[in-house]
Amino acid sequence: MPEEKSRPPQNRPWENGWTLDTSRTPGTRRLYLAGALAVATIIACVAAIAATDDRGDDSSKTARDEGGLISFSSQPVTTTAPQGDSGLSSVSPTPRGPRQQGTGPTVAVTATPKPPKPTASKGSSAKPKPSVTYRSVRSVNYPDRYWHVDDGYVGLDPVRGSESREDSTFKQVKGLANASCYSFTTHDGKYLRHRNFVLRADRDDGSSLFRQDATFCPRDAAYTSATMLESVNYPGYFLRHSNFVIRLERFEYSSPYLSDSSFQLVDGLA
Repeated sequence: MPEEKSRPPQNRPWENGWTLDTSRTPGTRRLYLAGALAVATIIACVAAIAATDDRGDDSSKTARDEGGLISFSSQPVTTTAPQGDSGLSSVSPTPRGPRQQGTGPTVAVTATPKPPKPTASKGSSAKPKPSVTYRSVRSVNYPDRYWHVDDGYVGLDPVRGSESREDSTFKQVKGLANASCYSFTTHDGKYLRHRNFVLRADRDDGSSLFRQDATFCPRDAAYTSATMLESVNYPGYFLRHSNFVIRLERFEYSSPYLSDSSFQLVDGLA
């Protein structure tokens, strides 16, 4: 049998001359593996960040290409309001046709809140009386003459005495055939209506024809503060004076017609 030699103790190499084998450090393989894993992790992170940046650049570029950025002008848009009548008291140089009154541009106004009105006591039975509008109709080209009822017909006459004032004063009410237009009644309850194209005062017979004959719609005239009155059932026909008789005639573009068909609705003379 081979002779077994005892191995010198390794914990005291300086005593027995034995030296450690330094050619291989314990745990070296594990360190290599850990380092390789760390390097691979870093490379993967860098690649992911680069890919995310590329996608962000592509999306922003696409947004720019597709017009994703929209700019709005900060300058206010201004509009010019339609202008009204010039306010001259003479006939317009170029005669214009009548137009419906009250059809100009409307302006929205914000109302200021008002405090609540006091409630009337239960014992009070008084009611406000409806307002009544009394009118006299004055000619524009004959300012001293007014509509005047004489023997059932309406003429254009100067005022003479209290009876003439009463016969030249009418109550202006809502149109019998159109509430946005006018009807006129005399002091004895008759209505002014056209019959055979002549204006006269008649009792209301309740017919549809009477209501239309007694309804006239206001239109702007060629004179400031003047009105033309158009028939409801004869559109394009206006009241005018001819030989100082109030008649219903078709509209025409002429200075005499514009003057004869323009009237001022003033406060009642009576």
